[in-house]
Amino acid sequence: MTDSIFQKIIDKEIPAEILFEDDKCLVFKDINPIAPIHVLIIPKKPIEKISDSKKEDTEILGYLLLKAGDIARELGVEEAFRLVVNNGAGAQQTVFHLHIHLIAGREFSWPPG
Repeated sequence: MTDSIFQKIIDKEIPAEILFEDDKCLVFKDINPIAPIHVLIIPKKPIEKISDSKKEDTEILGYLLLKAGDIARELGVEEAFRLVVNNGAGAQQTVFHLHIHLIAGREFSWPPG
């Protein structure tokens, strides 16, 4: 995996508006938000896309979802938010470092896309 823009954010080579960081993940505001609240939750472990994850990634994948709930509560949107994970270019994944979009603050329709 080559250094993606997200890896450069993890390494502090480029700036981001970071909301949370620990040894496992980083949460920061999306630079092209599609809703009033739009943050990205990324693992520090380099995983290109969800379909590349392995059994040994079970803990970090669960951790990312739990962190999404924590962040939603901190942002006051725990009652209505959407999580999105795009997998591959055909699904509009543009940065090949696994990331979860947490979006909230407006009405969403179904189906998405």
